Amino acid sequence: MELSLLPSVNASLNTASALLLIFGYLLIRQRAITGHTLCMLLACGTSTLFLVSYLYYHYHHGVTHFPGHGLIRFFYFALLISHTILAVVIVPLVLTTLFWAFRSRFEKHKAIARITLPIWIYVSVTGVVVYWMLYRTKY
Repeated sequence: MELSLLPSVNASLNTASALLLIFGYLLIRQRAITGHTLCMLLACGTSTLFLVSYLYYHYHHGVTHFPGHGLIRFFYFALLISHTILAVVIVPLVLTTLFWAFRSRFEKHKAIARITLPIWIYVSVTGVVVYWMLYRTKY
C-alpha cells in the first residue's frame, strides 16, 4: 500500500472505532449482550489496526507539521495535546475493561467502562478531526 494513503486509512479506522463504540453502547443499553460484545471486540480490532498503521506510517514518514497560523493553530495544538494524552491513557483503560469482561466480573467491567467509553470515543473522534485539520483543510 502506498504510504500516502495511510492517513486516510487511519482516519477511517478511527471513524469505524467511534461508530462501533456508540453502537456497542446502544446495544448494551438494550441488553443485547452478544451485539454489544461483537461491537466492542470489533472496536478493539479497528483501534489496534489503527495503532499499528499509525506507528508504521510515522516511523516511515516522520512528523507532519501543521500548516495553519493564528487562532486555528492554537485550537489545533490544544486538540492534539488532549488527544495525545488521552490516547496514551486509553490503552490501559481498554485492557482493564476487557479484562473484567472476560473474567465475567461485570460490575467491575461496568464501573471502568463508564470511564473508558467516553475517553475512547473522544480519542477516536479527535483523531479524525486532527486528520482533517492536517490533510484535508487548506490554510
